Amino acid sequence: MTQVRAPADAAITISIAFVHGILSGVRARNEAIDDFLADAGIAAALLEQPSARVTAEQFVALFRSLTERRNDDLLGFVSRPLRRGSIAMIFRAATSAATLGMAMRRAAHTFGLLQDDVALVPLHDGPLSGWALRFRDPGAGQLPFFHELSLRVFWRLLAWLAGGRLPAARFDFAFDAPAYAGSYGPVFTAPLRFRQPLSAMWFEAAVLKQPVRRDETALREFLRDAQGQVIVPRHGADSVTGRLRQHLQHGQPAWPGLAACAAALHMSTATLQRRLAQEGTAFQQLKDELRRDLAISRLQTSAVPVSALAIDLGFADSPAFQRAFKRWTGSAPGLYRHRGSR
Repeated sequence: MTQVRAPADAAITISIAFVHGILSGVRARNEAIDDFLADAGIAAALLEQPSARVTAEQFVALFRSLTERRNDDLLGFVSRPLRRGSIAMIFRAATSAATLGMAMRRAAHTFGLLQDDVALVPLHDGPLSGWALRFRDPGAGQLPFFHELSLRVFWRLLAWLAGGRLPAARFDFAFDAPAYAGSYGPVFTAPLRFRQPLSAMWFEAAVLKQPVRRDETALREFLRDAQGQVIVPRHGADSVTGRLRQHLQHGQPAWPGLAACAAALHMSTATLQRRLAQEGTAFQQLKDELRRDLAISRLQTSAVPVSALAIDLGFADSPAFQRAFKRWTGSAPGLYRHRGSR
C-alpha cells in the first residue's frame, strides 16, 4: 500500500456515510469489502453505527486501497475500469490549457475518452456557467456517491488550476437530499439544490476566462497526494470556523471559552457568534466536533489512557468523556482503540 500522508488538519474525521458511499461501487458489483476495510484499519462494526466516523487518513487509505487493488481510479462506479493513472492524465491535459474554461473542456474530453458511462458537459444560466454530469449508464447514475465524488474531483481540479481557491456559486444534485446531507457543509461549501435534472457545479461565468496558474512542476507535486487533496474536506484558514478550530486545537488542553476565543480572534463575542452562525455552526458545536475529532485521532494513533485523554479534552473525568463520545459517535471509545491497534 502507498504511504498515506497526514492532512494539514490532522484532526479531520469523516462521516461513516461517506465510507458507505465510497464502497457503494464495489458493493453494487457484489465484491467483498473486507480487504479494503482492513487496508484502511476500519472496523467493519463501525459500518453499523450511523454516527460513526473515521479519520481522514483512513478515508484516504480506503480510497487508495480501492484504486490499487482494483486498478481503477473510479472505484468500480463505471462499467469499464478507469486504469490507475487516468485521473493524473486528466489533470495533465487540463494543466496545459491557457484558461480555466479551456482546461475544463480538455478535462471533459479526456474523461470521455477513458470511459463510456458519464459525460462532463457545460451549462449556462445567466451570469453563471456550470459543468454537469450526464449519465449514459443509468446504473452508474443511481449511486449518489459517484455524483458527489465526480463533482468534488472536478471542482477541486478547477480550484487548484486557479491557484488554490475558487468559490462555487452552488451545487446541484440529481437525487433527493440524503439523510447525511448535514455532512455536506465541509465538502461542498456553497448553496445546495437537490432533486435537480443534472448534478452540476456552478461558478460566475467570468471565472472560466481566468488563466491557469499551475505548471508541470506544480502538477507533479500535486499528484504526490492528489487523492488526499481532492477528497478530504478542509477547514480553510480564511474562514472563522477554520481560524477558531486552529486556535482551540493549538490552545489545548486549556480549552478557552467563548469570550477568550473572541478576543484572540480580535472580535466581540456577538460578532464571533454571528460569523459562526453564517458559516452554519456555533461555538459549542464546533468545540465538541473538534474534541470528537481529536479523540478519534488519538485513539487511533496512540496508547494514551482514556482517563488522560478525557482531561486533555477538557472533561472532568473519564465517565463524562465516555458519555460524550458515545453521544457523538454511537460507540464506546474502546471500539476505536481496537481498530487502531490492529
